[in-house]
Formats: sequence, structure tokens, C-alpha cells
Amino acid sequence: MTIGITGATGNVGSRAVRLLIQAGVRPRLLVRDPARLDPGTAELSEIAQCDLLDPEGLSAAFEGLDTLLWITPENFTAADPLAEMSAMAAAGAAAAEHHRVRRIVLISSVGAERGHGAGLIDGLARSEEAFTDIGAHVTVLRNGYYFSNLLGNLDELRDGRLTTTMPADRPMPWVDPRDVGEVAAARLLAGDWSGTVVQAVHGPRDLTWAEVAEIVGLVIGRKISLDVVPDEAVAAGLRQAGLTDAAVAGLIGMTAGLRDGFTPEQPRTAATTTPTTLASWVASTLAPALAT
Repeated sequence: MTIGITGATGNVGSRAVRLLIQAGVRPRLLVRDPARLDPGTAELSEIAQCDLLDPEGLSAAFEGLDTLLWITPENFTAADPLAEMSAMAAAGAAAAEHHRVRRIVLISSVGAERGHGAGLIDGLARSEEAFTDIGAHVTVLRNGYYFSNLLGNLDELRDGRLTTTMPADRPMPWVDPRDVGEVAAARLLAGDWSGTVVQAVHGPRDLTWAEVAEIVGLVIGRKISLDVVPDEAVAAGLRQAGLTDAAVAGLIGMTAGLRDGFTPEQPRTAATTTPTTLASWVASTLAPALAT
């Protein structure tokens, strides 16, 4: 069995790669810059250098694949990140169909079931549509909000605050992306599923933003105040940072699309609940990052 993986240097993909290697698999890593790979990981993997926006290069990298983990990257600095995500998904699905890749595990998000109206999450919805339309067996992992998104708030956390446009008391699933990688690896190694399967990865429990601020503060040993701000304030900051109007709309739209009474389509069950708590992730990952 030849397993291909995109996004192998990210939080989800790198965890899946590590588990596959430990299971005795030599995965094929589809990467634009092989130098970003850990040397030990690269040594135990097959490397296919390609750009997900290059249909010909992508098709060549797919040759001989039986199974694929597809992770659509988000490029916030692109002129139109949503259009870029959709183009990648179209190219990947075309290559998978051409080479008859039998099983595909697709990383998506809660909110993708809406199809439209959730900013860059709509790009993941386009990925779901593209890959499920080619006739392969597809497992879609719709994940909660990644703990690692808090790494984008380092400066304000150092100042003792956390900003969001979500209501402070609205619970939502939060998950360690490494746990998502573990679920993906388990699916990749299982060879007895068929059809289209949608499985959520919700983390250990739903959290409000107020609870997140409290947990982070307790672990790092300082009070974190939560600031709930309007979309316009965040949009202005993103534009000041140099993002295009399309990129700003995509980022703001993700929160706006999940804000007003949204409930994930997949319920919380033993199959959708993963073990790593926010407190343990903060201790192992966020706190060291804050100290640098």
C-alpha cells in the first residue's frame, strides 16, 4: 500500500506521517519545499516535490498511490485564498481520479456542511465536493477549532489578553491538531471502509472563549482578559497587516459563519472525542512559545 500525504510539515500532517512511519509504512510526502521536512522523517519517507497548484506536477506525484491524506493549506497572503483553495482541490481531485486512488482521507472542518457562508471554510467544502465526486472511497474529517490557532495570538497573550469576535459564552469544539493527525493515520491504515464517511474530531469537550482564556491563564500563571470585538475591528487590523480584501473576507467569514447558533452536524460521541485537553496543550506548546 502506497500512502500519499499533503501538508506533511503541518501540525496534522506531520503527526500522521510520524505514526505511519512507526507502523512500518514508507509514506510518500507531497511537499513544495523538502528542506522543511525533519531529516529523520525525510529519510524514512518517499519525497515527491510538487506544488498543489500545479496540476501536472501533482498528477506525477499521485502515480501509483493507493491511499491519500489530502490537507488543503490556507495561504492567508494569497490575493484570493478561497479561490486558491478551490483550485488546489480541483487539481488534487483530478489527479486522484486519473490515477484511480482508491481511498482518500480528507481534512475538513465543522461548518463545511453549510457549503457556503463560512469564509475560508467554504474552501474545505469545495474540497469535500471535489473529492467525493470522483467515485473514490472518501473519509471526511470535520474538525473542531484547532488549539494551535492560539499561536496566532502570542503578542496579545503576552499582554494578558485574548481577542475574539465569537460570543464569550458560546461553546464550540476545540481540538489538538495532533489528535486529528492520529485519527487520520488510523483511517489511512484501515483498509475495510468504503463509500463516503463523514467523521467529526471534536476534541475532549466543547469550550467557550471565556473558558479558553481562563484555562490559558491558569496554566501560564497570569490572568488573561477576554476582549470580544466586532468583525470590523479585526478586519481593520488584518488590512493594516497587508492582507487583501478577499483574504480579510475569508478570515472574518469563518467566524461569522459559525457564530449565530451553529451546531456541528456530527454529534459528540466516543468516535468523535479525542483525549488531549487544552490545558495539556498549553503546557506543552503554547507556554514555551510565549517564553521565546
